[in-house]
Amino acid sequence: MPNGPRSEPQRPEPHPHLAHAGDAPLRERGELLLPFVRACKPKTEFRIGAEAEKFGVFEDTYAPVHYRGPKSVETLLRAFVDRHGWIEESEYDGAPTIALRRGDGSITLEPGAQLELSGAPLPHVHLIVAELIGHLTELKGISRDLGITWLGLGFHPFARQDDLDWVPKSRYGIMREYLPTRGGSGLDMMRRTSTVQANFDYASEQDAMRKLRVALKLAPITTAVFANSPFVEGKLTGELSCRARVWLDVDPDRTGLLPQLWREGAGFDDYVEWALDCPMFMFKRGGHAVDNRGQRFRDFMEHGFSGHRPTMVDWETHLNTLFPEVRLKRTIEIRGADSLPTHLFAAMPALWTGILYDDRALGDAEALTADFTHGELEAARHRVPFEGLRTPFRGATLQSVAERVVSIAMGGLARRGVLDRDGHDERVHLRPLEALVAAGRTPAEALLAGLVDGDDLKAQILARTAL
Repeated sequence: MPNGPRSEPQRPEPHPHLAHAGDAPLRERGELLLPFVRACKPKTEFRIGAEAEKFGVFEDTYAPVHYRGPKSVETLLRAFVDRHGWIEESEYDGAPTIALRRGDGSITLEPGAQLELSGAPLPHVHLIVAELIGHLTELKGISRDLGITWLGLGFHPFARQDDLDWVPKSRYGIMREYLPTRGGSGLDMMRRTSTVQANFDYASEQDAMRKLRVALKLAPITTAVFANSPFVEGKLTGELSCRARVWLDVDPDRTGLLPQLWREGAGFDDYVEWALDCPMFMFKRGGHAVDNRGQRFRDFMEHGFSGHRPTMVDWETHLNTLFPEVRLKRTIEIRGADSLPTHLFAAMPALWTGILYDDRALGDAEALTADFTHGELEAARHRVPFEGLRTPFRGATLQSVAERVVSIAMGGLARRGVLDRDGHDERVHLRPLEALVAAGRTPAEALLAGLVDGDDLKAQILARTAL
């Protein structure tokens, strides 16, 4: 989530030698805490940032949209600039455009040319919905002339790996080589998955770790209630979330539920300790990548690499290459959901707004998850891609836990009392999900209802999943 121009709460200034520019060499380990410490802010300044990824396909052939070509992502990006005032961004002068920025929002690209809206930090969910509708209106206006349709699914429903392009971003080239050495699904994760994410602020170290702990313990619930990827290469798979299954086989050093952070009293330093031992992909000098894949940041701190010493920018770049189910950065990033259809998109940020931004709701969620163990949640996590809300849990199923979680969030949103023009509070965005959970259904199961397998399956998929 872009941070935007927000004032920070009053706090003691760091030691003078810690207040350096981002490209100055790091001098001591304590500096690694600064991104988190400086992100703390008063509750009055809390914002919500939503991210929505989607796949582009050609309507007539179901082929994926590539980065380059006469009808391509490059074409789309130029049209956003020319028609709607977005500003191009590249890794260095003369490099290809890999992102756009307008105000506090951005449009970015995932490795397989998935298009992502990284929304501006906004005070409530009603504005997030308005932002998404505005983005889709611009996108559809540009895409219509090119014969491109955008799909809200967690896994590409048509493309094989060989059908997909690579976005020319230096980090992706290094990840392309490294991740297959650390699991069997790294390339699928990069190029064939899409997600909806939500980002939340925190007031203090204690507040951040409390939110992180609750969100990690509820990560299998997040994945189950938003499971929405039942197709692979134009076929039914029997899975509800192929995306979630793929993530189970991606670099275990940088993924998962981080149980070491669940203990009472865990702090920023514990997250730093974990991150220090995660292997790096690269760092940049002059906009160009320096490949040091596999070197742990702890070793980079102690010994450097090829004459280079780590900087704060390197550290924050490294933090952005870690992929736990919930990530700590300058925000708390909830990561476990599949990409979703338009009518369900806002349910993801709404669910977590209700839990994380209301003290009573956060306390209720904390009490609900207090004795959840890593073993039982990890077991559930491995069954969720196939069984969704039917996944067994403590003598019942995850549906019962999900119903309680949604109820907690609804209470939090009601107490927030933020109304739209029609007098509805933010619960209006959670009600479609509430109905699905009450019926024990995932978005994938709703999508599959009445679907007939046969020669026109691809056409049915396109019709049902187009944004």
